[in-house]
Amino acid sequence: MGISLGELAVRFGCELRGDPDVRVDHVATLAHADSQSLAFLANPHYRQQLAMTAAGAVVLDAASASECASAALVCENPHATYARIAAVLHPFPAAVPGTHPSAVIAPGARVDPSAHIGALSVIGEGAVIGARVFVGPQCLVEEGATVGEDVRLTARVTVCHHVEIGARAVIQPGAVIGGDGFGFAQERGRWIKVPQTGTVRVGADVEIGANTTIDRGAIEDTVIEEGVKLDNLIMVAHNVRVGAHSALAACVGISGSTSIGRRCMIGGQVGIGGHLTIGDDVIITGCTMVSHSVPRPGVYSGGIPLEEAHVWRRLVARFKRIDSLAARLKALERNTSRGPDQEEDDD
Repeated sequence: MGISLGELAVRFGCELRGDPDVRVDHVATLAHADSQSLAFLANPHYRQQLAMTAAGAVVLDAASASECASAALVCENPHATYARIAAVLHPFPAAVPGTHPSAVIAPGARVDPSAHIGALSVIGEGAVIGARVFVGPQCLVEEGATVGEDVRLTARVTVCHHVEIGARAVIQPGAVIGGDGFGFAQERGRWIKVPQTGTVRVGADVEIGANTTIDRGAIEDTVIEEGVKLDNLIMVAHNVRVGAHSALAACVGISGSTSIGRRCMIGGQVGIGGHLTIGDDVIITGCTMVSHSVPRPGVYSGGIPLEEAHVWRRLVARFKRIDSLAARLKALERNTSRGPDQEEDDD
């Protein structure tokens, strides 16, 4: 049956330009939408598709509404409004209460009657599974772990011993929360394992992507604060803290005991050294290597963008000559008795 545009406009605070009785039942791109689709425009790169879209309605801002061939749901933040509407049109399946016959639940575990425990999942001794939790197939929740209400462990998720998962968190397939951190002491050329006695505390409304790993603390805990969004294939080392509502893209690596502030955005393949502090509201663009603390808000970048191979080789050759060029410049300044900070004589 779908939802009428009039209902969506009222529910999400949009100005409707079109027939309030038109109904939509799914989302689609501007280019591939049909009359039952809801689309959105947030990136001006796709604006030319507005005049040709067959969507039943488009979520967009006021500046773009006049170019839209379909009904328009006009709002200040089209992407965020689209996300909320899409969640209504495509909700997560409800966690059907019950336990699959192949699941194993330890006698001392506490599983809320409204929770769903999927096929081949294992719930350890003393673990707590909250109300309406969805534990998908082949998940492992080890002893003493706590999974808060409305959490979704989609499939093959490992929640290690005594880890705490906050309410409404979503953890995608293959994620491992609370494995041992990389802690070893060196003695006479050999490595001695340092017991990792902390745990991981994940706040409410966190999403953790597929095959992401978050190591338990060495002594104190690794902490992922509320509202954090972690993409796939991220590595969070022991004793790291990620501040509330920060978002980290795929393949980010964070070394141990580093603290990342609130509302940070970190691009893909960023590497962050250990024992650093990243302040609040810091943006780090993709492929940057962070080797020192970043206390102030701002946008930070590192690395050199792609070049043709012959240009790159020439640049590398110049990089290697920088020290010799600097030495020659210093000698030249000394020979001419002019330091680098000496000003020109205007007379």
